[in-house]
Amino acid sequence: MKKIITLTAIVLISTLSMAQIRVGDIVLPYKVNFDGEELSLNGAGMRSVLGFDTYSGGLYTKKKYNDPKKVLDSDESMSIRLNIVSKKVTNNRMIKVFRKGFDDAMFGNTQTLDARIEDFLKLFASPMKINDYFDLVYIKGKGIKTFKNGEELGYIEGRDFKYALFKIWLGNEPACKLIKGGMLGLSK
Repeated sequence: MKKIITLTAIVLISTLSMAQIRVGDIVLPYKVNFDGEELSLNGAGMRSVLGFDTYSGGLYTKKKYNDPKKVLDSDESMSIRLNIVSKKVTNNRMIKVFRKGFDDAMFGNTQTLDARIEDFLKLFASPMKINDYFDLVYIKGKGIKTFKNGEELGYIEGRDFKYALFKIWLGNEPACKLIKGGMLGLSK
């Protein structure tokens, strides 16, 4: 009987540990579900500035990717989760990072996206604190739904918007090379 209980406990613990992954101090779920579609963690990384962790980023997809171009060009549902790990990450700083990220990702060519970028940035108006997390979810053929701590904040239409948003982390000059490599499962 003791052997059965021990074996059951080992199986349960190993199953639970496989259901999530640790990135720095953040624990990310291995699977998430949005609009009835299950997405699996493709990979994740931590952004550090001057040796201090600021936020983690995880990419969730329906199938595994290690080529950023395929992620950017894909019209399948996928998500990026950002977890705040520093009090230095404020809503004003995040808005500045997004604004610069869009500009860099699109080489300053954001005119067709400007109104949607402004609407997106408004979703980050509320204060942020450590352990807040944001899901930037692309719904196939539609656009980006943004969630904060599981609560929907808003929706921005367009696959072109998804391309620009995801390019912030997965483009040729990403906001953070460690997060890009982590999201693509290329670095540990």
